[in-house]
Amino acid sequence: MTGEQHVWQGELDPTAPFYVAGHRGLVGSAIARRLRGAGFTNIIGKSSAELDLRDRDAVFEFIRQTQPRYVVLAAAKVGGILANSTYPVDFLSDNIRIQVNVLDAAREAHVERLLFLGSSCIYPKFAEQPIREDALLTGHLEPTNDAYAIAKIAGILHVQAVRRQYGLAWISAMPTNLYGPNDNFSPTGSHVLPALIRRYDEAVTSGATSVTNWGTGSPRREFLHADDMADACLHLLTHYDGPEQVNVGSGTDVTIAEIADTVAEAVGYRGETHWDTSKPDGTPQKLLDVSKLAQAGWTARISLQEGLERTVAWYRENVRTLRS
Repeated sequence: MTGEQHVWQGELDPTAPFYVAGHRGLVGSAIARRLRGAGFTNIIGKSSAELDLRDRDAVFEFIRQTQPRYVVLAAAKVGGILANSTYPVDFLSDNIRIQVNVLDAAREAHVERLLFLGSSCIYPKFAEQPIREDALLTGHLEPTNDAYAIAKIAGILHVQAVRRQYGLAWISAMPTNLYGPNDNFSPTGSHVLPALIRRYDEAVTSGATSVTNWGTGSPRREFLHADDMADACLHLLTHYDGPEQVNVGSGTDVTIAEIADTVAEAVGYRGETHWDTSKPDGTPQKLLDVSKLAQAGWTARISLQEGLERTVAWYRENVRTLRS
C-alpha cells in the first residue's frame, strides 16, 4: 500500500460513521450542523470531558470502537494574542498531542476520508498578500502565536505524509479568522471579533461611554462565518483531493478599527473607542488567496454585516451560559 495514491471519487455515504472531533466548538458545531442538513445520519461526537484527545490510549480505543469512515479534525486548543503569547507551551503541547493521537488512530483504522483543519497563522508574518498556499515554510512566523502555528504546520505535514506512505485520501484546509455561534467569548482567551462583540455589548449594558481596544487598529484581517466554513469543508470533502492545504476565506479584508466600528453598530454602542497602542498588533495583514478554493467550485456567501448580526443575536441569547 505504501506510496499508492487513492483518487477520490467525490461520493460520501451519508449513513457511514462520521466523527467530528471538536463538535461543540465554533467550527466543529457548524460542521455537524452542515452535515445534518445534508442528510448525514451517523455523526459521532465526544466532548472533551468525555474524551480527552491528549490521551493516546483513550483516543485509539474510541476510534477502534466507533470505526469512523470519515473524520474531520476540528478539535484544538485555540486563543487570541494574549493567550497564545502567555501560554505557548500549552498551545504547542496540547495541539501536537491532539493531532498525533487522532491522526495515528485514524490511520490505524484506515479512515477513508479525513479533513484536518489548521489556521491561517501557519503562514509567514510578512508573506506576500494575499497569501498563497505555497507561502508555507518560506519565512518567519508571527512571534505571538508561533507555537500554535508550528503545531498546525506539523498537522499539515502529517496529513501529507499519510498520503505518501499509505495512499489515504486525506486533506487539509486552512481557514481565515472565523466567527459565529459557539465561539469563545472569553475576555482573555478569545480571538479579536468575539472579544470585540463582548466588549462593546457589555459597554452597552453597563452604559459605558468609552471602550479601549488593543493595538493601533491598523492591521487588516479577513473574516469568515463558521457556517460558510462548514459549507466549504463539506465541499472540499466531496470535490477536492490533493496534498496541498487549501485556504478557506472570503477573499476580502478590513482593518481592526473598521471591524470594531461595525461591531459597535451591530450591538448599538454609541460611545467613544480608544486604542491602547502599548499592546501588540500582531501580523500587519493576513488575507488569504482563495483561488484554489474557487477553482474547486466554492465561494463565501454570508456577508460580514449579516454574519455579525446573526452572531450578536446568538451571543445575547446565550451570554449567561457561555464559557468564561
